[in-house]
Amino acid sequence: MIQKIKRKLLIVSAALMIFAPAIGTTAVAGAACTAISQSVANGANSSLPDSGGTKGIDCEGAGVNNESVQNLAKRIITTFSIIVGAASVIMIIYGGFRYITSGGESGRVGAAKNALLYAIVGLVIVALAQIIIRFVLNQAAQVGTS
Repeated sequence: MIQKIKRKLLIVSAALMIFAPAIGTTAVAGAACTAISQSVANGANSSLPDSGGTKGIDCEGAGVNNESVQNLAKRIITTFSIIVGAASVIMIIYGGFRYITSGGESGRVGAAKNALLYAIVGLVIVALAQIIIRFVLNQAAQVGTS
């Protein structure tokens, strides 16, 4: 059962890593261009020079700037952390259940303790990864603005 859960988590995380950047960048670019187009249509940016009906706004490169890449990275890491955190909590519950139902058998008690230990280590690693990644992204943003 645990092997099936591990395999499914690996497949889901691999799919997120592969497909999320393409989907996220397209969604961000599309939303930005839609918002800009609507505000231009409503006359909000009427002071901008007209260049082919878009009033000087170029949406072709939208979603590729530093800020959107950082937001995308934060979303991916947060999603991945939520998935791993949920799996760790489930494993803590499962390990606790195995510990309670071990009946004092040393082999089963040891396996339950290992499951609990690994799940707690997983939670700690996820928390530290969040801290490190947020620190790196903030430092990159500060370097990019200076």
